[in-house]
Amino acid sequence: MIRAATSADIPALHQMEQRCFQGDRIGTRSFRYLISRAHARVLVSESAGSLQGYVVVLFRRGVSMARLYSIAVDETARGQGVAAHLVGAAEQAALDEGVVEMRLEVRQDNTASQQLFRGLGYRPFGTYARYYEDAADALRYHRYLTPARPPTLAAMPYYAQTLDFTCGPACLMMAMNSLQPGCTMDRRLELRLWRESTTVFMTTGHGGCGPHGLALAAHRRGFPVSLLLASEGPLFLSSVRSSRKRSVMQLVQEDFIEEATEQGIARTIAPVRPQDLAAAREQGTVPLVLISSFRLYGEKSPHWVVMNGMDERFVYLMDPFVDEAGGRSTTDCLNMPVPVAEFDRMARYGRSGEQAAVLVRSPERLDA
Repeated sequence: MIRAATSADIPALHQMEQRCFQGDRIGTRSFRYLISRAHARVLVSESAGSLQGYVVVLFRRGVSMARLYSIAVDETARGQGVAAHLVGAAEQAALDEGVVEMRLEVRQDNTASQQLFRGLGYRPFGTYARYYEDAADALRYHRYLTPARPPTLAAMPYYAQTLDFTCGPACLMMAMNSLQPGCTMDRRLELRLWRESTTVFMTTGHGGCGPHGLALAAHRRGFPVSLLLASEGPLFLSSVRSSRKRSVMQLVQEDFIEEATEQGIARTIAPVRPQDLAAAREQGTVPLVLISSFRLYGEKSPHWVVMNGMDERFVYLMDPFVDEAGGRSTTDCLNMPVPVAEFDRMARYGRSGEQAAVLVRSPERLDA
């Protein structure tokens, strides 16, 4: 029998974890959180009152994708199809949540698990170097749970932001490298781009990056760039309480706007619509899009993502924010399928619904 785990199962789950894994174990506190509070499903296989195995599936706010976070089968129950039944139950739980794609990681040296998932229709789509505690590499696998398939998306290099406020530079590096393969993607450039495009202050702490600053940073490196903005003036001011900080942010952004105008960076004042971004992407442009992180992470802060494509159902995003401690790995951040209607709500920030997109093109398209 496969059923939802309860807090009463935690001691048995902890013991199974100790028997099945040498490292990267889920602790009792984490099991309690996954069962009682997380946006997750913990399912167990039970026979004659004893647990045979478990599977953990993580879901993400605003994204039609799930992650099979962990699966284990007790040694005494192996070879009986328990793992396959657990995976099937996990997939059904994902479908019940409206998920269309399941992703997971497998140790590169765990051939048994690789055979299991390949036999169940999962396909590898990348690697994750030094992912586990012992520095072993992970293979990334995924499977579409519904008959419809996403469009063929362009190969997009991935860079995870290393600081809370460098999502914009991380997205710009992904865009530049996709348009001109071989471009540097490292922390030195990440911080340099941030220094060039920061608004100085945000709601707290270090400043985030505005669209004009990011556009100028791309322009200085020879990338043709344009802006799509819902309004002409500076952004993010309404969310900052300090009048001193607001005045500095306004001055910095006005300076960016003036320089962008002098450099001939085109600005279109119009709503940022997913259909327009998708049309630009199909023509080889890479859109960096401002969103509200609240719809993804429950945090009221501006956030930059890369749009890599769109179909009738979903917008596919590259999100530079990785949070391993929160159960979100790089695997969860690649070409995330976000429902079109959800993305349309997501691509607005603050009470006034600020919208912005930076459209980056290849240097070869200078005359396009």
